[in-house]
Amino acid sequence: MAEGVSPTVARLRLRTALREARQAAGLTQAQVAKAMEWSLSKVIRIENGQNGISPSDLRSLLTLLEVDDAEPLLADARIVRAAHREEPPFRHTISDSLRRFIDYEADAAEIRSFAVYYLPDAVQTPEYGAALTMMQLDPGRVDAKKADALAEVRRHRADALRRRPRSARYLVVVDESALRRQVGGVAVLAGQLRHLVELTELGLLELRMLGFDHAGRIANNASFDLATVGARGQVLYRDNGTTDEVVEDRAETSQHRDLFEQLWLDAAVEDETIDFIRRRLELLEARVGV
Repeated sequence: MAEGVSPTVARLRLRTALREARQAAGLTQAQVAKAMEWSLSKVIRIENGQNGISPSDLRSLLTLLEVDDAEPLLADARIVRAAHREEPPFRHTISDSLRRFIDYEADAAEIRSFAVYYLPDAVQTPEYGAALTMMQLDPGRVDAKKADALAEVRRHRADALRRRPRSARYLVVVDESALRRQVGGVAVLAGQLRHLVELTELGLLELRMLGFDHAGRIANNASFDLATVGARGQVLYRDNGTTDEVVEDRAETSQHRDLFEQLWLDAAVEDETIDFIRRRLELLEARVGV
């Protein structure tokens, strides 16, 4: 039944099912921990996907939660435990939330991004990404290791975009300000805009721009990414510059999906967006003498 399921999808299904089963049983995480003679942190980490769970522990937990059909969840647990993915070095220097979302991205059938201040990692050129990294770090306390890790994350996500099957969709709504902000200077932005045009021409990206004249609803917490993963639904990632988080709650992910679809309808269609980018390019290239 679980044959061919990726570890990421299995992990999401398992922890979502456990959380929903606990809630259906009317139990808190603390009550589960006490009944199972576990620490509260173990229950929290299992539900968050930070810890795996052994088959014997899972059977006991499912008995407590009165789950009748345990086999599909046991199959998912076996897939997760058998997975031995090679982890790139940067995974140990980024937040747990970002690490988890990158795993989801790898298996997502669709990814939707709303970007306000700067372009999403996956569509950045190396020069744009490096300049953005330096902008985001405290100038007085630049951590070279962290800067290298952030640059590697951006390269990894950009490479993953090019490796994605053509059936997978990547939809981006970008605020006009992100297409104007001169991250890295005029030449770097010009190269970045040319790269965006190339990605759309290759069919790797569906792009729309939300112009300055937009007067509709936007996200209070600005940029966000939404991955559609397997049959369990959607996973939300958002970063406010200070903290980041992954959200799997169906009500909240559905709310952000509705918001994205409204932004997508309100934004300029792709042909108009590319025309705007080409006009911007003409002005920038004139300034650098291209």
